[in-house]
Amino acid sequence: MAVFVARQAVFNRRQQVVAYELLFRDSLKNSFPDVSESTATARLIMENQLNLGTRHITSGKKALINIGPESLKLDLCAFLPTHDVVIELLETMEPTDENYEFCRELFHNNYKLALDDFVYQPEWDRFLKLIRLIKFDIQQTPFEEIAPVVNKLKKHKKIKLLAEKLETADDYDKAYKMGFDFFQGYFFAKPKMIQHRDIDYNYALVLSIYAEVMRPDPDISEIAGLFSLDTALAYKLLRLINSGVFPIKSKIGSLKQALVYLGHERLKKFVSLIITAHSAQSKPAELTRLCVVRARFCELIAQRVAKQQTGEAFLTGLFSLLDAILDQPMEKLLDRLPFPDEIHAALMQEKNILYYILETVKAYETGSWWALEQAVAYLSIESADLPKIYENAVNWSDSCRQNL
Repeated sequence: MAVFVARQAVFNRRQQVVAYELLFRDSLKNSFPDVSESTATARLIMENQLNLGTRHITSGKKALINIGPESLKLDLCAFLPTHDVVIELLETMEPTDENYEFCRELFHNNYKLALDDFVYQPEWDRFLKLIRLIKFDIQQTPFEEIAPVVNKLKKHKKIKLLAEKLETADDYDKAYKMGFDFFQGYFFAKPKMIQHRDIDYNYALVLSIYAEVMRPDPDISEIAGLFSLDTALAYKLLRLINSGVFPIKSKIGSLKQALVYLGHERLKKFVSLIITAHSAQSKPAELTRLCVVRARFCELIAQRVAKQQTGEAFLTGLFSLLDAILDQPMEKLLDRLPFPDEIHAALMQEKNILYYILETVKAYETGSWWALEQAVAYLSIESADLPKIYENAVNWSDSCRQNL
C-alpha cells in the first residue's frame, strides 16, 4: 500500500539544513488529515519508523516528531530511537503535574524535548530544565509579543530557539536579529511530500494477537504462531527489534525469539500501537498469503533435512517476497532486519541449506521441474514427497485463518 509523509526542513543561522519535521499525511494532499492526534502519531511511527526508518526520510538528520497529550499517555515515544528524534510536544499539551512526570521520564531516558507554538505561562517554568528546543509561531504570536519571552529564555543556556511560519525575508531578518538559533517556514521551503510503500496487514490477526497478549498468562508460542500468519506483522515486529529503540545483543532466528527478546510489556505497547494506528480492518494481499504458505512449506521441508533450522526456514519463506510487496531491493530491506547470516544469505541468493529449501519451494510453485530436481538433489529428499508437504502447508495456512 502507498503511505505518505511530509517533511519540512529546519535551518540554522548559516541557512544549512540541520533537521526535518515529519508531518503525517494520508494522501498526496499536503495537509493534515481528519484523524486524531494519537492516530496520526501512531501511523507515522508504523508507516515510517517501523518501515524504512526516519533516518531514510530525513537523509540521516534529526527528525522532529509531533507528540500530543494522548500520544504521551500511550507512551508512543517508546517506539522512537532517542538518538534520531526530537520529541515535539504539541501546543495542546497543558503544563500539568501528570504531563510533567511524563516529560521527566522521557528526559531521563535521553529523549530531546521541544515545545511547539510556545506561549509562556509561569506553569511552564519547571518544564524548562527538561526542554532543549522551543518553537515560536510568529504568525500566531508577533515578534513584539515574544521579544520579552525570548530574552527571558536566553538565560537558559541549554535551550535553543526556533522561529517557525517564516513567510518573508523580513520575517527571517527579524528572527535572525532577535537571536533565534533555528528557522522554519515557507520562506525557506514548503513541506515536501514523500510517498513510499508499506505492507498492508490483516487487522483480524492484530485483534487476535491483542486478545492473547492481554491474557494474564499469555502463550508466547501461540502469539508467535499468530505473527507468523502475516508477513506484514512479522516484518513490523522484526523492524521494531532492529529500529534502534533498544540494543540488540544477539541475532534473531525465530519470531518466538523476537517476542521473548521484546518482553511482555513492550509487546503490549507494540500491539496497542498497531491498533491505535489502524482502526479499520483490511484484507491481506495475495502476496502475503503466498508468503505464509511458503513459510510453512519451507518449515516442513526443514523438519526433514535441517531440524535445527526450522525456525530460520520459516522466516526465510515468510520474507521471501518482501521486495515484491514493498517495491524495494531485498538488500536494502534486509539491512533493516536482525536476521542471522544464514537467512540473510539465502534471501540474497547465496547458496546454503536455507537457499536450497527456498529454491525447492519456488520451483515447485512455478512447475520448474528441472530446477526442482537440482534443489531436491542437494537436499537429499524425493520430489515425489513434495505434493503432500505442499498440501499440508496450504491446509495449515487456511485452517489457521479460519480459526481467527
